[in-house]
Amino acid sequence: QVQLVESGGGWVQPGGSLLLSCAVSGNSASLYGMGWYRQAPGKSRELVAFIAIGGTTNYRDSVKGRFTISRDDAKNIVYLRMNSLKPEDTAAYYCNTHPTIRYWWGEGTQVTVSS
Repeated sequence: QVQLVESGGGWVQPGGSLLLSCAVSGNSASLYGMGWYRQAPGKSRELVAFIAIGGTTNYRDSVKGRFTISRDDAKNIVYLRMNSLKPEDTAAYYCNTHPTIRYWWGEGTQVTVSS
């Protein structure tokens, strides 16, 4: 059974940075495109960024230029580097395959941006 374990979240002030990691076990992370998603309280889960099998990346407009998704297929880890964080980035962050959700969701990692 594939397990997704997100980590790296925390509390930061506006303008700060965090590096999120998604460890994939039970299967190779390189088999599918992978995405980072987030869900803020009272809102639906939304796609933040994805990286295709070939390495092509794409981002939602609100994070372009601030977030960077990458993958280390040898380690089976997908990363999300988040810079210039804003309060509106506050959410629980999750990883999963993209565009089709293939795995059970992990517990996510909470990111809180406030002063």
